[in-house]
Amino acid sequence: MFRIGEFSKLAEVSIRMLRYYDAIGILKPAEVDKWTGHRLYSVEQIPRLNKILYLRDSGFNVDEIAHVLDMDDYLLLEHLERKRSEINRVIQGEQKKLKKIAIAKDEIQCNKSELHYNISIKSIPGQKVLSLRKIVPTYHSEGDLWNEISAFAKDKKIKISNNTFSIYHDTEYKERDVDIELCAPVNTLQKNTPMPSSFCFRITEPIQTMASTMVYGDFSNISGAYIAFSKWLQKNSQYRMLNPMRQIVHRGPWNENDSLKFLIEIQIPLELE
Repeated sequence: MFRIGEFSKLAEVSIRMLRYYDAIGILKPAEVDKWTGHRLYSVEQIPRLNKILYLRDSGFNVDEIAHVLDMDDYLLLEHLERKRSEINRVIQGEQKKLKKIAIAKDEIQCNKSELHYNISIKSIPGQKVLSLRKIVPTYHSEGDLWNEISAFAKDKKIKISNNTFSIYHDTEYKERDVDIELCAPVNTLQKNTPMPSSFCFRITEPIQTMASTMVYGDFSNISGAYIAFSKWLQKNSQYRMLNPMRQIVHRGPWNENDSLKFLIEIQIPLELE
């Protein structure tokens, strides 16, 4: 048996932490001397202590450690995988923040003026499309929808043409539960093709007056396009914006490796006041 100071040195854990683990009940001393009250630890407790430490260093809080500490390896592996996914989501969120910081620094240091967004008015005819419309968690989920519609078209041997586009049906910006429709132009409407309820063949509505602007470069430039559009709309007050808005990614991650060469078209329907 080892007194707490001896065990602290051998296990490379501070006395303060050993007392804390005793207090919360995840690592009790093997014995407590009934005469002196000294905590006594055994060498057989070192594997349990090491398990506590690797769980702590893997991002588990005290309550989580207490919950999983005595689980069998199979269940523990499930919890470790959940924690890995949770940490990965945090890392992705922090990377997005770093990217925004880099953009802001670049704007300040280079004193760049606003990117030029040329807004034009055109008519958009109705189009025959294979449609996939769903409520998805966030706008970032759109990539999963593109994977789904591509796999469906391949499985059903549906030939789709270029200039696929997205329609955003919500009347406001939403942080959760976003209503997105993907439209893949087709030559014919295959009415007899069996498909899930989220898919259909349809003809999109023609738009008589559509404001359009091209966004060059990274997707982060899209916000600048909406600012430019708001200024344009204020200046051209004879128009009022309608719903739903559309977006066409002419060049994106699937056909262009350099994000600086991306080409996105934003389309917003209008009507005269």
